[in-house]
Amino acid sequence: MHTIVFLDRDSLKAYVRSPAFGHVWREHAATEAGDVVERLRGATIAITNKVPLRAADIAQLPDLKMVAISATGTNNVDLDACRERGIVVSNIRDYSLVSVPEHCFSLILALRRNLKAYGADVDAGHWQRSSQFCLLGHPIADLAGSRLGIVGYGALGKKVAAIGRAFGMRVCVVSRSKVDDREVEVVTLDELLRISDVVSLHLPLTAQTTNMIGAEQLARMKPGALLINTARGGLVDETALARALNDGVLGGAGFDVLSTEPPSPDNPLLALRLPNFILTPHVAWASSGAMQTLADMLIDNVEAFEAGKPLNVV
Repeated sequence: MHTIVFLDRDSLKAYVRSPAFGHVWREHAATEAGDVVERLRGATIAITNKVPLRAADIAQLPDLKMVAISATGTNNVDLDACRERGIVVSNIRDYSLVSVPEHCFSLILALRRNLKAYGADVDAGHWQRSSQFCLLGHPIADLAGSRLGIVGYGALGKKVAAIGRAFGMRVCVVSRSKVDDREVEVVTLDELLRISDVVSLHLPLTAQTTNMIGAEQLARMKPGALLINTARGGLVDETALARALNDGVLGGAGFDVLSTEPPSPDNPLLALRLPNFILTPHVAWASSGAMQTLADMLIDNVEAFEAGKPLNVV
């Protein structure tokens, strides 16, 4: 009989059905790194969203047979250590194909139309004291006719491209794999940064992509361009981004992720108080529909493993 332990159950606000096989279920609202081994002792299946599972932990868990990650990102699990032990690791894929693109465009629209600045004006009473029917103190730009640059053209990138085209945007992409889509232009990263009015990141965090957007890349972007990151913190050098925003190098930025989460108080992006910067707390994925889909797929992965036909193996 399997013993299943969910290390951070409170990270998933959805109904999680009971796996359809005999098992013992234990769950913890959250787990500190130092408690991982003790809580997983005797477990055959570990479920984790963001709790790290490092090689030293795995070495002390001889009964562990599967790690079910309740997210897409896998950088919190030592995959090499799992492979050496024959531990199956499965993640969740394509569960937020509505939630993340919608959040992405919420950021884009708010920034292009300066909603944050205009909302602050109303709160400050400027409209009420206006000599005319409207305020025009901040520039407003349409999406139609502008260029959307997408870095990473997987399932999410394609959804974002489709929404962009619906708004009348021209789409260019950077992709590691072949792109069979005549409606987008495939370019290099340098070219994309140079020509795009909006740059949106949709790729995983790896050794190769860490800080891939730094001061040099930000300086190549068009004056007034927006940088959107609903993918992974760490793709962008946060210190360089803060400096670029403060210096007026960028038109604005909308971020849903940071390099460390929860963020440390000294993260340079937390100190920004700018009308052209929006930071949300890693919630692009978290619509109620997306979370329920994730929960269902999580148990699908667990049941497939128990049946000897594992899914979404990384």
